[in-house]
Amino acid sequence: MNHKYTSEITIETRIGQVLGMKNECCRRFLGIPYAHAGRFEYAVLYEGGEEKIDARKRGPACPQNRAVHEHLENPVRRFYKREFRNGIDFNYSEDCLNLNIFTPLSAAGCPVILFIHGGGFDSGINSESPYDGAGLAKRGIVSVFINYRVGVLGYFTHEELKKRTGREGNFGLDDQLSALKWVRKYIADFGGDPENITLMGQSAGAISIQYLCLNPDNRGLFRRAVMMSGGGCFPKFSLPRKAEDTRGYWLEFMKAAGCETFEDFRRAELSVLFDALEEVKKVRKDSVYHTMPVIDGVLLKGPVDELIQKPLPVDYMIGYTNNDMAAPVMAFIGNRFGKKNGAFIYYFDIDAPGDRNRAFHSSDLRYMFETLDLGWRPYTEYDHEVSGVMASYLANFAASGDPNGEGREQGLPVWKPAKNGLFTAVLHIGKKTVSMGHVSYLKLAVNALTVGDPKA
Repeated sequence: MNHKYTSEITIETRIGQVLGMKNECCRRFLGIPYAHAGRFEYAVLYEGGEEKIDARKRGPACPQNRAVHEHLENPVRRFYKREFRNGIDFNYSEDCLNLNIFTPLSAAGCPVILFIHGGGFDSGINSESPYDGAGLAKRGIVSVFINYRVGVLGYFTHEELKKRTGREGNFGLDDQLSALKWVRKYIADFGGDPENITLMGQSAGAISIQYLCLNPDNRGLFRRAVMMSGGGCFPKFSLPRKAEDTRGYWLEFMKAAGCETFEDFRRAELSVLFDALEEVKKVRKDSVYHTMPVIDGVLLKGPVDELIQKPLPVDYMIGYTNNDMAAPVMAFIGNRFGKKNGAFIYYFDIDAPGDRNRAFHSSDLRYMFETLDLGWRPYTEYDHEVSGVMASYLANFAASGDPNGEGREQGLPVWKPAKNGLFTAVLHIGKKTVSMGHVSYLKLAVNALTVGDPKA
């Protein structure tokens, strides 16, 4: 597939003129602002301005630790740099609330997919190499990939915030909701149908979508949810805490940064924040559980293991891989949620060629977006064939809630939704065939014990 965009295009929208690029099947608009927010402020939607928006280059990502202390990254993070970021120049800014839009050439009333990237809630960028919407555009889908705040900038809590705004934390989760509201308001100008939106995310992005699906205030904002490696909630020790219960960690963080007051911390240089993170990580092993969503009474109204009993009544698709993060747990919780909610579940069981990391966490992304040729791995003809099948399933699901497509005219293997019962039927995406089957928990356990997280 041609992922090069060589011709400029200008369109008229309610936020002003937007200058983008196109190729033979797709229009691309990069770095469009959807909101603005100061540090530790909640987002205000972008409504346009007087100047033409230049959407030919990717927008800045949220500042994150790897941009400052890349030499300290662990082997897993370095693995993902080679996998998704090599050869791409990123820039970072606290003014990072922007999105990329891909549309068919003559888009009008198209189904919309809004994608939320992963990264453990403390990293990630919407312009990493798997995230290209040309394949979906070819199938009549408008796709949107968002940046949002992560890490300390996304999930800091403090009593002063509560006093000023009546809430605290969850800036990143609020950004995602703001992006959804912006898309509902303006996506028709780009050829999308605001009444037919599918939320899609992977890893922390999938968990974010799970949380958005647990808030009754969000009912009617989207029709469907695709959760790759993160659907169904997580073990109790990793569930969101009450916002006020996380303040102690952040007070310790502020002390490491040399900041006595909230205002000191709000004005501190970014390098000071990330230097402080490295100091805190030396004495605390729980940083990962604080740079994540909290129970704030607004976006997360209560314990998620209780809220998950009544999720929003939308169409669900859930997937996981054979060497996923905590693979047996990921499969169990995904299957459990899927059976209760009639989800379409897939088990991705194709080992990534080129090393011994099996179907590692996030290896299915390139297949879903048909961006295998943008990576370094020696993918085969069969890999590309499977990628086309998965992209077709996704486009069909976004259009109608049925990945098989209306009338099954596309000749895809029939994918049946999950039902309650002892054994969970899933779509097995294997190294030889794609067909209904069951997950091998034994294989997941062996992979987890013998292979584990990707190695550099």
